[in-house]
Amino acid sequence: MEPDLSTLADALADAGADGYLLDSDSEDSDQRYLSGFDAPDPFVTLYTPDGIALLVSGLEYGRAKKESRADEVARLADYGFPELVAEHGRVGANHRVVARFLADRGVESVAVPERFPLGTADGLREQGVPVEVLDGDVVTEIRSVKSDAEIDHIREAQQANEAAMAAAEDLLAAATVSDGLLYLDGEKLTSERVTEEIELTLLRHGCALDETIVASGADGADPHNRGSGPLEVGSPVVIDIFPQSKATKYNGDMTRTFVVGEASDEVQRRYDDTYEAFEAALDALEPGATGKEVHDAVCDVYEEKGYDTLRSDPSAETGFIHSTGHGIGLDVHELPRVAPDGGELKPGHVVTIEPGLYDPEFGGIRIEDLVVVTEDGYENLTDYPIHLEAE
Repeated sequence: MEPDLSTLADALADAGADGYLLDSDSEDSDQRYLSGFDAPDPFVTLYTPDGIALLVSGLEYGRAKKESRADEVARLADYGFPELVAEHGRVGANHRVVARFLADRGVESVAVPERFPLGTADGLREQGVPVEVLDGDVVTEIRSVKSDAEIDHIREAQQANEAAMAAAEDLLAAATVSDGLLYLDGEKLTSERVTEEIELTLLRHGCALDETIVASGADGADPHNRGSGPLEVGSPVVIDIFPQSKATKYNGDMTRTFVVGEASDEVQRRYDDTYEAFEAALDALEPGATGKEVHDAVCDVYEEKGYDTLRSDPSAETGFIHSTGHGIGLDVHELPRVAPDGGELKPGHVVTIEPGLYDPEFGGIRIEDLVVVTEDGYENLTDYPIHLEAE
């Protein structure tokens, strides 16, 4: 995958800078995207309109030459790092090496992202290299439009997600009921037990995640409460899974809400209303529409049915109390936004659609699919049924 970085070249020209510099490990998704390299320790990526160059440790040199998308890879030792450490210490040596690396490529000034390390910026300035923060998240905006290969990576992560959701639903469907709680194999079925099954299933499918959400009752009424303890009969269980592929680092995201036993009329009503809001969002989703317009379609449904939204009441604590969705890719949350400030949606944008209702009295309800905007509408990357009763 070779990204189109012409927008970055234009931004550099506007800023009057010779190059764009990153100094971070590959947990920084802009670093991973620009360099095409996955490393646990910080390294330097330089972009100029002539190409991409990496500056890495000797430990990572061979792998960077094989795996990165850089046009050239240099080592710290190429610029006298060991000798400089003896004279200036590791931090001072590193700043001098980066300055030499830039000078070797005719780069006299650099632009950097807003979250660039302050120590590196100050160290380069001390070496006579002007450092300017570039307006806007240019690389983040570039990577918000996905290539076909990236969409395939996200689709694969979502398929693993579907397997994990099926495993979770199977546990719920197999549970027995006693004294208002769910039991499996003679033990109380807990949020932790369902989470464990989700994580094990994802590992078997080449994915992992740091956290997931299996929340019932009042826990489910807090959108990002991870959930804990025994699961209750008749109470909605919000299961939100957002795995990352170990191979590609791209993410999936999906939420389903299940009830074991008979749902109350109020819970069923809230679920049906959320599904209607979900459908309204998809109906509004097309290239040229804005994230705001899609979000407004959800708010229109909820407000017409008498629920609070943050659009109707910015201080609301129940009802629809978050945005409709977000972009997804190397980060679980990235551009574009499907929210009150959401901009134009373009083909290649991959976004979640996830309306929800929250009230501690009734629990939480959320439905979430992952879709890609296409030239003539959208394609749903999620292939998992939507229903309230665990089957």
